[in-house]
Amino acid sequence: MGQTGMIDWPGAIQRNRDALLRIVAVLFVYAGLDEGGADAVPRRIWRRILRLLRPAEAAARRLIVIAARGVTVEAPKRRAERAPTAIELLQAAGLLVIREGVDLGLARAPGSEPADKPPKSAPGIPAFPLTDPPRRFDVRSWDGLRPFPQDGFDHADPDEEVSARHLCRRLVALKAALDDIDGHARRLARREVRIASAQAGIGQRLAAYDGESQRLAAYEKESLKLKGANRRQTLRLGRPPGHRKSAVHAVDDVLRECHSLALQAQRLDTS
Repeated sequence: MGQTGMIDWPGAIQRNRDALLRIVAVLFVYAGLDEGGADAVPRRIWRRILRLLRPAEAAARRLIVIAARGVTVEAPKRRAERAPTAIELLQAAGLLVIREGVDLGLARAPGSEPADKPPKSAPGIPAFPLTDPPRRFDVRSWDGLRPFPQDGFDHADPDEEVSARHLCRRLVALKAALDDIDGHARRLARREVRIASAQAGIGQRLAAYDGESQRLAAYEKESLKLKGANRRQTLRLGRPPGHRKSAVHAVDDVLRECHSLALQAQRLDTS
């Protein structure tokens, strides 16, 4: 057996998970999450958190890929289509129009004032994203199409208070993912099976078309049913998000190791 087949996968996951948890603990202090979370932080702190959060999220995503190797789940059962109701049939035929959310104003009957809306519950923990964010390309470039401002520009104030709510939610989602690596690995396996099942269904439906032009048009229509998040690969091609050529923080070494291990895990995965 080659050297890649002798990797201690559980040990590698545990070692890098512990390192990421230490980094997340530091980020929690930066964002004030150790005291409930901050609504706003200085811009310099916001930038410092983001410089560490991006590679930490990418490293955690690669740990999930490593843990998902060999995990098998059943293909989702096709949901039976629900028969349209009589009201839906009338709406489709244009014989019935139902308007929702219309303020009746003075036409509202006396005593029919709407009841007070119940208070909104606190937002739950957001789901940790299982796919890398897509790369951004500047199609206009700087060759005359996007001229550099001649009069310069003003630098942002590093002490200006900026909202930290989105960063706090991302940090909480990252911590939850590190606390349940196996659960997110099963979630990733279900996603891959769901995409494979949808692609197989598209292939079966396309086989019913005879002409090449009809098959191509049907394929374009069917491919739109796979939403954008499902079309994205778990690990994008090239360098991972937050990658830096020279390591300036411990998270850079963790990301480099996790990315290498995740690529090996994908090559060795035969599930």
